[in-house]
Amino acid sequence: MVYWHKARIQGRYVLEMKIHKVAKSARYPDGVKYGLILTDHKTGKYLLMDNHHPKGPHIHLNDQEIPYRYIDEDKLIKDFKEMVLANMEVKI
Repeated sequence: MVYWHKARIQGRYVLEMKIHKVAKSARYPDGVKYGLILTDHKTGKYLLMDNHHPKGPHIHLNDQEIPYRYIDEDKLIKDFKEMVLANMEVKI
């Protein structure tokens, strides 16, 4: 595992960020598998960035699914934090 963090924020949000190194393959051409999620347990809203097969890198913003261009782990975490602030008004 490259990175793992789990926290409860302001008593209503649950944050979990997992990034794993995996063998490069057709399913994971970047050699990385990840899932970063923030859930608001009060409203049910959530933001999830993941790259499972067969979809590859993408973002779930509540009921929306948005393509995502993965660059590296640092950019992934930066982008996630910015999207959480912009869409859920939580600074992590």
